[in-house]
Amino acid sequence: MKRLIVAAVAFSLGSCNEAQKLEPTQDNQVDVPKVIVHKEYTGEEPTTPEETEFYEPKVPVVKPSVNGSAPSDAIVLFDGTSFDGWIHTQDSTAVKWHLNDDGSMTVKDKTGNIQTKQHFGDVQLHIEWRSPAAVEREGQNRANSGVFINGIYEIQVLDNNDNPTYVNGQVGSIYKQGPPLAMASVPSGEWNTYDIIYHSPEFNEAGEKIKSGTMTVLHNGILIQDHTEIKGTTPYIGWPKNPAHGKGPLMLQDHQDNSRVSFRNIWVREL
Repeated sequence: MKRLIVAAVAFSLGSCNEAQKLEPTQDNQVDVPKVIVHKEYTGEEPTTPEETEFYEPKVPVVKPSVNGSAPSDAIVLFDGTSFDGWIHTQDSTAVKWHLNDDGSMTVKDKTGNIQTKQHFGDVQLHIEWRSPAAVEREGQNRANSGVFINGIYEIQVLDNNDNPTYVNGQVGSIYKQGPPLAMASVPSGEWNTYDIIYHSPEFNEAGEKIKSGTMTVLHNGILIQDHTEIKGTTPYIGWPKNPAHGKGPLMLQDHQDNSRVSFRNIWVREL
């Protein structure tokens, strides 16, 4: 008889080729998905197609984005109608940024960063941003902002068109850590998209990091961060630090230099 491998927990084997459903105990009343039984490779080929097929657990159905709308299971963080889900980071007051008639928001200079009221862990994030069409300043002072995942880890927003800067601080970088694989910006004044997959770092009970977080980023559909390790915080001065943390907000930066960066169509899917 071929050896069998159980993917999760031990159970009694009733049929050679079918997985059985585990019943919840009194201590754990959550639904337990059907355990999948996989046959170990033994050198002996299966004799029927069914021996290498399984049908549980069912895959959830998600309606995809249509004409810029969020997927059906997404949490919409900003749809252009209000700042109801946002506060200023420094004092938790109502947002003072500009709410525009076109469904976007624009940084109001020297009012401070804003963040979501809701906190998240692992997420898929979609956000669109635009630098001003009128080009002003250069280097880090041209349309500088940032998308902070977990309120801590910054993906740089910057107008780098004909505007070089240090590569670990250019558009699409994990700031001061990971340069992007490509510079994929559209012309100044047009809308960029970031699609970000974030997995949180893990900490033990003593607060020590035991596993680094990662980010994958697509900029206008181009892969620019490929499961990049997050070394820690992303400060302007100093090396990354690794304070223990749980879930955190999405934060958008007021760089305090009249950056006039705009954002729209922001949503997340919790992973």
